[in-house]
Amino acid sequence: MSWFWFYLPLRLLMAACLCHSIKAPTTSSQQSFQTDLFNFYHSLILADGKETTIHLLKDIPKRYYFVLEEGRALAPFTITVTPCDVPIEWSILVHKASASFLGKAARGDHDTQEVSKSQKAPSMVSTIFNYKGNSVETYMGMSSHSALYMLEFLSTERDTHITVYLTTDTTSGHLYPELPMDPRIDVIGIGHTTVTLTWKHSPSVLQHRENIQYCLLVNEKHNYKSLCAAETAIRSSGMKLPPTLALSLSPYLLEPQQVMILSNSELSIINKVSSGEVRQICMGTKNTYTVPNLSPSTQYYFDVFVVNLLTNASAAYTGTFARTLEEPEPKVMELKDGKVIQVVLDGKKQKFYSLQYQARHKKIQFTFQLCRGQVRVHITKNGKTVASENISGLRYFSLKGKLLDTYLVQLRSTEESNSSVKVQVSPHFQKPLFPLLPESLKIKSFSKLRSCNSVTIAWLGTQEESKYCVYKKRIEEDQVWVELQSADRCSGPESRHKSEKVLCKYFYDINLQRAVTTETIKGLDAGTLYLFDVYLFGPSGIPVRYHSKVVKTRKKC
Repeated sequence: MSWFWFYLPLRLLMAACLCHSIKAPTTSSQQSFQTDLFNFYHSLILADGKETTIHLLKDIPKRYYFVLEEGRALAPFTITVTPCDVPIEWSILVHKASASFLGKAARGDHDTQEVSKSQKAPSMVSTIFNYKGNSVETYMGMSSHSALYMLEFLSTERDTHITVYLTTDTTSGHLYPELPMDPRIDVIGIGHTTVTLTWKHSPSVLQHRENIQYCLLVNEKHNYKSLCAAETAIRSSGMKLPPTLALSLSPYLLEPQQVMILSNSELSIINKVSSGEVRQICMGTKNTYTVPNLSPSTQYYFDVFVVNLLTNASAAYTGTFARTLEEPEPKVMELKDGKVIQVVLDGKKQKFYSLQYQARHKKIQFTFQLCRGQVRVHITKNGKTVASENISGLRYFSLKGKLLDTYLVQLRSTEESNSSVKVQVSPHFQKPLFPLLPESLKIKSFSKLRSCNSVTIAWLGTQEESKYCVYKKRIEEDQVWVELQSADRCSGPESRHKSEKVLCKYFYDINLQRAVTTETIKGLDAGTLYLFDVYLFGPSGIPVRYHSKVVKTRKKC
């Protein structure tokens, strides 16, 4: 670097200070020039005790200056530089000049001859520190009021920004939280979808627990050396991230690509970016955390930041990474001709349950009866998909192939709650175990036929003579939703109390338009809610439950 670029701003800075402090009369234009000159170079002076954000243009150096307050002979100072994106180059240069000049310039009691002499006085410029990289770096040194310091910053990769913190006060605490002597993150447990981490407490947490917290960053790309760098990466992926969102726990509105999860006094923010998920989890002052809901056989990078909630300043632990365990191959259950099995599916894990069948006939039929929740069915024949859909009620799939074709049935709950389904496979010519179903399994009630002690209901039948059994249950207002949601549509009357049974009857009609039956249930209480169920039994005796109906008797008649 040419010393010209150090001396020119230095001379102009001194001139600005002189112009600003000289008391001699000036014209208005001269006064305006002096003021503008002083304000321009004053903006290049780093503030003491304050974090400054500096924007850098590619290949264009930027310089800032600082001097100590008047009257301080010797004092320590620290400078912390945090790159927020790409690696940068930065250095500290010191200019040692005449102490009498700087002292007089600060007081304004000089004349032109003194200035001329001081400009000719010997001075020395030296580089006392330089660094290149993207890590957070801190320089600690000693300075006197007779020295002027310059910080030079350069980005050679692209436009970026950094933060710089200068302080000469080492007695009133730190802007940045302190890291422990060993700032590593330890991985103490790895599962298929979880990783457990622990780290040593920051001394700042032990001293100022109410103002300090830990925040964890999880992603699949790489570690970040500062929270500033992480937020820049998220923004560059198209995410608008409120910078204090993960730190202050303020109830800001999230962007559409963000998902916030609150549980056990923890805040988790999941940023959906083009390159994958970036999770920010703030967990207070706990120094052990199990990261949930990870993907099996995937490498994740983990960074822990200790954050000062009062200033939003943070310090980064040494990041780590871990690979989750491979998901074990799901157990495959063999299906046998004509046998009905019931499968319970875990909605939280969202895993497929696999069933396999080797065809002994060219034409076969799969039957699915949804018992609870919502289920997706995926059927492949010799590795090729032949059916895939969400099922409801009773669903048949008639398939044609060759002898010994291998069918794989995969079932998955599409809800977070557990779902269950009955499955049967049989030759196409075999008489089905499940009864022939009507067009609709809804139960209808007639408002005009309601009284204080009776209700009339109706349901559809089929062309096949079948047995229908009616059950009733008295319920409270706050039980309606639970009863309807928890109903097991595969369970038969054997799960009901004997006192709930109303009647059983047989009926059918060759003409489907007239295959409707009604029933009036008497002996009910006035102004009371009742849950009515109808069970249909086929030749095999396997029941199918109609959709439950809730009816309230009249309060006054």
